[in-house]
Amino acid sequence: MLLTSIVRTIADFIHVDNKGIVITTNNVVLGLDLQEIEKYVKNSLSSDTDKVSSVRLSQSKSYLKIVGILFISEKTNSCIASDEIEDVLKNNYIFNNIVLTSKPHIIKVSPKSDIAIIEIDIWDTQTGQNTKTIINHRFNVGSYIAMIHGINMNPGVPQCKNCWKWGHMAGVCCIQGAKCIRCNGLHLSEHHCHFA
Repeated sequence: MLLTSIVRTIADFIHVDNKGIVITTNNVVLGLDLQEIEKYVKNSLSSDTDKVSSVRLSQSKSYLKIVGILFISEKTNSCIASDEIEDVLKNNYIFNNIVLTSKPHIIKVSPKSDIAIIEIDIWDTQTGQNTKTIINHRFNVGSYIAMIHGINMNPGVPQCKNCWKWGHMAGVCCIQGAKCIRCNGLHLSEHHCHFA
């Protein structure tokens, strides 16, 4: 495969497979370099230019938490779902260029609290530029103000869905019966209205 002069000066190694083309370099790649690479790849494929989605630098994951969103959904009057969180994020301009790597992880702050911590993992540049643009920003969710914080990789500490305490799963919980997530009473959360 012949390389144009700009690709030859950028690329140390080029690997082509069914997933795409990977160009490895030890140089700092600038926006103009990416445009030249994209132009070269499209010219090389001539008839299949629609197969070239975009040229981009490799990505990494960044981990964020959002504090200040109600744990109980005002729409369904039950625990907020990750789909509802995704809708909130899509409808907020702060997250316009943000792509989630997985579903949001929803954690109740404490058994007696009505606030949730939402952990989200996002695709980011190697320099963390996407995270830098949204970290410490506030945004409205209904009548509440949520705040975005940076965190380390998800530690995976379990929260019991029986007693709502941290550090163990419901299968090994010592509490007999279940506690309500809304009032901490000895009844299931879905029966809260009957016992409240």
